Amino acid sequence: MKPAPFDYVRADSREEVLAQLHEHGDQARIIAGGQSLVPMLNMRLAKPGVLVDVMQVASLSGIEASDAGIRVGAGVRQATLLDWAGRDPRLPLLAKALPWVGHTQTRNRGTVVGSIAHADPSAEQPLCLLTLGGSLQLRHRKKARSIPAAEFFVGMMATARGDTELIESVTFPAAQPGAGYAFGEVARRHGDFAIVACAAVATGEGIRLGVGGVADIPTVRELPLPGASDFDDALNQYAWDLDARDDLHASARYRRELVRRLGRETIEEALRCRN
Repeated sequence: MKPAPFDYVRADSREEVLAQLHEHGDQARIIAGGQSLVPMLNMRLAKPGVLVDVMQVASLSGIEASDAGIRVGAGVRQATLLDWAGRDPRLPLLAKALPWVGHTQTRNRGTVVGSIAHADPSAEQPLCLLTLGGSLQLRHRKKARSIPAAEFFVGMMATARGDTELIESVTFPAAQPGAGYAFGEVARRHGDFAIVACAAVATGEGIRLGVGGVADIPTVRELPLPGASDFDDALNQYAWDLDARDDLHASARYRRELVRRLGRETIEEALRCRN
């Protein structure tokens, strides 16, 4: 299929992007890498009146590092962040999760912020941002705001972004001293969206386990350490609380079992990786 007709604007500045969003509201869509949006356009699941391309906006294309975390601009491609994470000890979870994202070809085009904005519950990058307790920086023509990832995802491919807001960047917190990080997923083929994905952060006090691919949004729960008397019950309850459903890819029962087994494996790996 071919997309419905639309106007195309290649913005040269952040101000131009914001002006287009202000003028066109919910008829405007931001396009960066296009790996999620273009298929939706072709299938006419999305019919925007205007596409605003942000890839020429220099102020949106950088990665800023600090002791507190890594801020990733809206134009940063997934392959760029994967290369960065492989060299930066502050990003161990991303270094493990990003190789699961699509394939080399799609990572060379797709952007980090674009995947998070798309908010597919099976995608790896929203899950990592949520598990790490990250945040998003949004800007309207007249004001800016920061929102925690826990408040950003509100439903199946639905977010708290306003129609006239631009997601300028996302911030991933730096690794905690003494914590361990791990990521794992099960998919039909490598590069497909996950049937279940798990991201874990392990400290001496407990476990933070994020799960994607089951509920309408990625979810995170604090769990006791393995070996505690209530660990198995807590993990089992988490699997049930996600309210898995049958679909073409997997049954609800299979997804619950993956949460239990893959969740435990990911947690145990995170504990082994503690420094």
